[in-house]
Amino acid sequence: MSRTLELGTQPIHKLLWKYALPAIIAMTAASLYNIVDSIYIGHGCGALALGALTVAKPFMDICAAFGSLVGVGASSLLAIYLGEKDYDKANRVLGNVIVLNVLLSAIVMVVGLIWLDPILMAFGASEDTLGYAHEYMEIILYGNILTHIYFGLNAMLRSAGHPRFSMVATIVAVTVNIILDPIFIFVLDMGVRGAALATVLSQVVAVVWQLTKFLDRSELVRFHRGIWRLNREITHRALAIGMSPFLYNIAHCFVVIIINNQLKNYGGDLAIASYGVINRLTFVFAMMVMGLNQGMQPIAGYNYGAQQYDRVLRSFYLTCLYATGVMAIVFILGECFPRLVTEIFTHDPELINLTIRPMRIICSTMLIIGFQMVTGNLFTSIGKAGKAIFLSLTRQVLYLIPLAIWLPLIFNDPLDGVWWSIPVSDTMSAITAVIVLLASRRNFQSGK
Repeated sequence: MSRTLELGTQPIHKLLWKYALPAIIAMTAASLYNIVDSIYIGHGCGALALGALTVAKPFMDICAAFGSLVGVGASSLLAIYLGEKDYDKANRVLGNVIVLNVLLSAIVMVVGLIWLDPILMAFGASEDTLGYAHEYMEIILYGNILTHIYFGLNAMLRSAGHPRFSMVATIVAVTVNIILDPIFIFVLDMGVRGAALATVLSQVVAVVWQLTKFLDRSELVRFHRGIWRLNREITHRALAIGMSPFLYNIAHCFVVIIINNQLKNYGGDLAIASYGVINRLTFVFAMMVMGLNQGMQPIAGYNYGAQQYDRVLRSFYLTCLYATGVMAIVFILGECFPRLVTEIFTHDPELINLTIRPMRIICSTMLIIGFQMVTGNLFTSIGKAGKAIFLSLTRQVLYLIPLAIWLPLIFNDPLDGVWWSIPVSDTMSAITAVIVLLASRRNFQSGK
């Protein structure tokens, strides 16, 4: 209980570092695994396999979207209930997370396995990359239930006052994954299927670690009888709050599908592989910002539930400052060292030369991405589902999808039009976030 009460009393900067630093370490470790996984696949299986991984990513994001629908929404709700001192409902949230994750992940798994190849083709797979993408996603889908439980419990750990335990769970998963990857890919010659199997097995180990905390009878939030039956109020509020990251991820998947297909039409499989390399760079630093967001979330949620609105705003402003500093690093790397970054992933000279210009284009607006991400997370953290959903959809649906289709038609080089659609949409969505934040500030300060 003392861990939750400190959210309303300790200095904001101290709390943010206490909760965000473990999340940043965990998210950075996860993103570094993603890079290492890509390096193993790129060097061990070839450029086409790396392109197949880029094609498979939106499908993985759809699976993750259903996990965020439950996990992010429930963790925000848990923080709010703890702020309100409603510990019975806080425990029921934990039980409902497990049940909802099992139900939704099982549905996603069955549907995904039945229509796997048509889905991958729609996502931009070609005859050359389909086999790789199919092998990878088949294993990932079989482990989908464990993946959802892993991410859901990690979110609950942070809101329950255990950010370091959550961090260790992620580091355990990443470490096991990095150890198993070269064994399965190179020693056992399992290719991309081995990379996927390493991912699933690492999450099994992490879930076992998480369960030890929630089975501890001394914990305020833990497993016990009476929390497993789905509660209408909890499920409704959790799904409503989680709808923002869910729709964001779903919209992002459709964006990637459209961009992959546009890249395939105007540049071929290597253009898709190029997009994958750029995504790996931006992903690392975006995950750090997500770590900051995860640190801010329990602080903002708890203090909003406790009606300490000035503390909520202070946590938001400080998180924005740190997030901008993080994205400044990727801006410098992408603008000044694009060749060096690309050579980390591949030795293919054609792919390296194809990646340099689009990396500079996409990284040109990185300085405003942090603010945009933190603003959307603010409204999610305090349960303002409508505004969070609106901000989640503006970049993906309102701006990026139309631009990715329209700009190639007016550029002399259509491929340049695809690349420029990304920073233009980032700029427009950041402006929208400023407008929504300023319009909401007065009502927010009064708790409305």
